[in-house]
Amino acid sequence: MTQTASPRAPKGPAARRALQAAQAALAAEHAAVYGYGVVGARVGQERSAEAREAYDAHRARRDAMSRAVRDLGGVPEAAAAGYALPFAVTDADAAVRLAAELEARVAAVYADLVGAAGAGLRAEAANALREAAVRAVRWRGSGVAFPGLTDRNGPDEPGGSPDRT
Repeated sequence: MTQTASPRAPKGPAARRALQAAQAALAAEHAAVYGYGVVGARVGQERSAEAREAYDAHRARRDAMSRAVRDLGGVPEAAAAGYALPFAVTDADAAVRLAAELEARVAAVYADLVGAAGAGLRAEAANALREAAVRAVRWRGSGVAFPGLTDRNGPDEPGGSPDRT
């Protein structure tokens, strides 16, 4: 059983929302680190350095989000042993699509954290959202109008996703 609150757990709905959003960002970073392990194993040599940089960036963000959760009075959720991928990744093209999807999902949880967090954490979340959006554009080859918010569309709409992490 996982524990999400410590004895100094936040009081009040705004503090609880911030902690919940920070836990979601931490979970997304755990999933991104796992996903980039798959991306790195399948992506072509020409993009392997880019995959490694993204992997390192998500590890750093994961560690920062663990600290943020503790600072908010929570107990950071541990990474799962494995994560279900949104589709089979059998070649370099699928690895690139996975990288873009990971970044879109990370951007979505940071958009939520921007809305829920206080000033210091909000700035950190906004930076993480921007970095994920830039990486998504690099992987996808194109951008979206509102990074982090496009997942709010239905699955049949441009940028929509039926399964957010």
